[in-house]
Amino acid sequence: MPIRTAVVPLSEIYELRWAVLRPGLPRESAEFAEDGGPHTFHLAAYEGEEPAVLGCITVFPDPFPAPHPLSAAAFRFRGMASAPEVRGRGYGAAVLAAATRESAARGARLLWCNGRTEATGFYKSQGFSVVGEEFVIEGVGPHLVFSREIQG
Repeated sequence: MPIRTAVVPLSEIYELRWAVLRPGLPRESAEFAEDGGPHTFHLAAYEGEEPAVLGCITVFPDPFPAPHPLSAAAFRFRGMASAPEVRGRGYGAAVLAAATRESAARGARLLWCNGRTEATGFYKSQGFSVVGEEFVIEGVGPHLVFSREIQG
């Protein structure tokens, strides 16, 4: 069945974000300061017309943290997750592709994130490059900065 993506309210993706990215931590640990921003958007991935959210991502304008000519036109994504039962079936790639299209439509020319080090292979397969050194987010683990230029 094809993967469908849609821009949705935060409430639709929050449960998956919390369950996958912050297991064992309080629910509020999955709340991001950017969630309610005026230019923030959330995307969900579904299997066909089924209502269960199987992938999610949150995107917002945020200057790139290192010198870059496109820093002012950068969007950052956070909270990208796929349900464990569909990992490796394209849901992460689908929400990332939808986030790229939507970001470009909103004026972004650079897409970046603080991604888990263990996901390096995934990000590289999606055209992202590693920028800088590994760092640790307390309670979550080792991360790297990933970035990719995008077309409008």
